[in-house]
Amino acid sequence: MSNTALITHEDCVKHEMTPGHPEQPARIGAVLGKLESEGLFAQMPRYEATEATRDHLLLAHPADYIDRVFSTAPSGGGSVVQLDADTAMNAHSLRAALLAAGAGISAVDMVHKGEHEAVFCCVRPPGHHAERNEAMGFCFFGSIAIAARHALQLDGIEKVAIIDFDVHHGNGTEDLIGDDEQIFFCSSFQHPLYPGKFGSNVPGRKINIPLPGGSDGDVFRQKMKSDCLPALTAFQPDMILISAGFDAHAEDPLGGLNLLEDDFAWITSELKVIAAEHAGGRIVSMLEGGYNLDALGRSAAAHVQVLQA
Repeated sequence: MSNTALITHEDCVKHEMTPGHPEQPARIGAVLGKLESEGLFAQMPRYEATEATRDHLLLAHPADYIDRVFSTAPSGGGSVVQLDADTAMNAHSLRAALLAAGAGISAVDMVHKGEHEAVFCCVRPPGHHAERNEAMGFCFFGSIAIAARHALQLDGIEKVAIIDFDVHHGNGTEDLIGDDEQIFFCSSFQHPLYPGKFGSNVPGRKINIPLPGGSDGDVFRQKMKSDCLPALTAFQPDMILISAGFDAHAEDPLGGLNLLEDDFAWITSELKVIAAEHAGGRIVSMLEGGYNLDALGRSAAAHVQVLQA
């Protein structure tokens, strides 16, 4: 068994909302290129993502929302349809969103079967802002919430944890998991910042960690150590899913936190320890944000290097 695998797909690059949009096709190449230059790519078994099915989407979204996204998607040509102020679809966006969600499904199956301890899904569009009935924040379907729901259908998986360290709150994930006591959710994020809302904490199950702008890695680590990691350990998850957003990096243009590659490596290491203790080492990581291409590549490589260790 190889420790960490990679799931991606070239069609995720074809999704483009508008030229110059920060959630740009080049993000995939920035990550894969850095993994290759750091010698990590060659060590990772690689798989092509497959599309999530309608039944997979129904694990988190109602049928009328799914129908609306499908009917809104352009069928061809160069047309772009705007879903909200910063989220749009071209003719390739629906397939890319289905591949992104499908990657999470496949990754969960792989770690559940013991084929790999960890899987990193280098896919786009991201998913953690998509709510039950609303596409928003560059996101169409709640990929990681769908993956968590899928995991809970598998033998031996009774509790799943989602850890989100994107600079923006995972409002979609929070909305999609609702009051499910089988899912632990922790989101660290800059506040105030988009989307500007988050729910109340639920002791032992849901932990939101708003960080003031300018917070550095020391602040992030202290809050994770005091608020998140002990509760996650007590929850004893059977699988850990990571919303791996790297826009909390100091160089990112959309955020105002000052994390560095070492901070992403640190939290990955902490999650690996808990996964080894309670979850049989099972980790699925899904790319979310990160909009400075160089910082994104370096941060993702630091994350993957720890997963591989």
